[in-house]
Amino acid sequence: MELSLSELIERRARFAALMERSFPDWDTAIIMDNTNQYYFTGTMQDGILLIYKDGSCLYGIRRSFSRGKEESPLPDREIVPIATYRDLAAIRGPRLGNVYIEGDTMPVITLERLKKYFEMASVNYLDAPLRVLRSVKSPYELEWIRRSGKKHQELLEERVPGLLREGMSEAEFMGELIAAMHRLGYHGLSRFHQFQTEMIVGQIGFGTNSLYPTRFDGPDGARGNGPAAPFAGDSSRRLARGDLVFVDIGFGIGGYHSDKTQVYLFGQKVPEALEREQRRCIDIQKRLAGQLRPGALPSRIYEDLLASIPPDQLQYFMGVDPGHRVKFLGHGVGLQVDELPVIARGFDAPLEENMVIALEPKQGAPGIGMVGVEDTYIVQKDGGLCVTGGGRDIMVV
Repeated sequence: MELSLSELIERRARFAALMERSFPDWDTAIIMDNTNQYYFTGTMQDGILLIYKDGSCLYGIRRSFSRGKEESPLPDREIVPIATYRDLAAIRGPRLGNVYIEGDTMPVITLERLKKYFEMASVNYLDAPLRVLRSVKSPYELEWIRRSGKKHQELLEERVPGLLREGMSEAEFMGELIAAMHRLGYHGLSRFHQFQTEMIVGQIGFGTNSLYPTRFDGPDGARGNGPAAPFAGDSSRRLARGDLVFVDIGFGIGGYHSDKTQVYLFGQKVPEALEREQRRCIDIQKRLAGQLRPGALPSRIYEDLLASIPPDQLQYFMGVDPGHRVKFLGHGVGLQVDELPVIARGFDAPLEENMVIALEPKQGAPGIGMVGVEDTYIVQKDGGLCVTGGGRDIMVV
């Protein structure tokens, strides 16, 4: 399945219309972020994309133009080779009017270099409308997410149990897990919007390692391989009988991700208390999924769910400890693992059909590890459609 020119034109038209509603004074959008370049052009090069108010665009590539030309459906008039920003300014003129940039990702020094060659009446930020635009997926995008979700389910439910063996380290497990992912067609990395997020595949923990706090804005933890590599597998932690194994990873095919978590127990029957907490998380996920309908408010979904949980069960809900609880229950998924919308307070824009959301109710079990579930859903008229199989009990290995 290939990305078509008509898909790119539709995305650009929707973007221009959204910018017109959000910022009527806009004249030019400058796109340089890798993920956004891919979204609008179908390739990811050392380049700069200008999208104009009339919906047209000009994509200048410094390296590699030959690859960009091969991969992108854009016509010749919209994709050109450049050596410097000056070359791009010479093609359509340096006057850009009121400019909107990616404030979350464009370095200040890059903006200063652009100002040497382009005239900008003002500089503002387009991050919010662009993330809103990308939150609603096209049939093309949904197909890739469905493919990813199917392989993701196979990975965690069928392949991972065969990888776990007594005495292996977390680092060894992570290496074998990555190999298994690639055998299933994994595209090789997990992309995040969050600033300075470095993730190999996700958060993995044997036993209490899954309760070790991290800087990542997620409910679970990871000890990693030391302070310099907090999300790599712990090379000193060995798998022993009775250990919980917590696996929270993204998967992806064709650039598009799914997100899923599965918990395992190695060599021992699941204690009733853990089984009870796991099933409570499954029940919460099902309740949340039923509310993923067009028009529903993420903030209301969040508030209603929290209000339904007894106070004595909230202490370790959505966190490794009371000081590291997160304030959301789900997040968008697509070209990046952490997209809009977010099921949290303050997100009051109604859900739309074909948004994709990962729901991840989780619970810390002090002294034991993290339990819970995460699965990826498509917002539909009759509730969320799961593409990763749905939450299931702790799997005994």
